[in-house]
Amino acid sequence: MLNSKQRAALRGAANALDPVYQVGKGEIDPALIQGVADCLAARELIKIKVLENSEYTAREAADILSEATGADCVQVIGRKFVLFKQKPKESAYAAMLQK
Repeated sequence: MLNSKQRAALRGAANALDPVYQVGKGEIDPALIQGVADCLAARELIKIKVLENSEYTAREAADILSEATGADCVQVIGRKFVLFKQKPKESAYAAMLQK
């Protein structure tokens, strides 16, 4: 779990990110979950967009994907949300989270 200061620092870092995945009108299937998990393993912090024709709200999609991948949901704004999963080894965000 992230505390509020860590969450605020990650929100600031995610501000400049572009969405790397889109949740469309189909269900959140194992292929999407695996893709998000792989992307989290590589990048740690990712932004995902929920399209207007999706059957999920951004909050629902964030909850499903964060639970399935073991990530923390940093923020949900409009149709976008940010997920974070820290790498077990040295990470780019480790110094930010130590504060």
